[in-house]
Amino acid sequence: MPVVRPYRPADRSALVDICVRTGDAGEDARALYPDPELLANIFALPYVEYEPQLAFVVDDGGQAVGYVLGTSDTPAYVTWLRREWLPTLARRYPLPAGRPATRAEEMIALLHQPERILVPEVAAYPAHLHIDLLPAYQGAGNGRALMTTFLAALARGGVSAVHLGMASTNTRAGAFYARMGFHEIPVPAERGTTYFGRSTDPP
Repeated sequence: MPVVRPYRPADRSALVDICVRTGDAGEDARALYPDPELLANIFALPYVEYEPQLAFVVDDGGQAVGYVLGTSDTPAYVTWLRREWLPTLARRYPLPAGRPATRAEEMIALLHQPERILVPEVAAYPAHLHIDLLPAYQGAGNGRALMTTFLAALARGGVSAVHLGMASTNTRAGAFYARMGFHEIPVPAERGTTYFGRSTDPP
């Protein structure tokens, strides 16, 4: 049976794979991004570098097949992204000249704008997270186990609330977050993205 355990450095390649295979509103995004590490370099790998104690995976007995990761302090994380993470990737992913022409260029533009994560409407929810699970392991309680583990880790660290953002078209994920006790937070300026938040009290 799959089990939830802390992230290990040996899980890096699995995180990259999971991130891109769920990177199109929960669907496989490998055809959209020629560099399979692009999405992970934005939405997964910096978190395990910055705050590995808040990274957990579902292990099917051979490798990681899902993960939850995030940060306890979004403003501090954004400062670290700007000062430490982005400089290591700027040459590999130069900022596109002009308006992005492809999905990959859109993501690269996001990489160069870490301050986009600072959304005033969610400031009362200082932590944020990303959770992804390969389709074959969804609907079996693995997502709930990941989320419960992550919330408990935040609570032990004295963090009172957490938020997340997702593509508004991903209605299946939205239903999952509602079942986990998250509520929608209106952010009028963010078209195409829906934000959810909740306390870190047990679900």
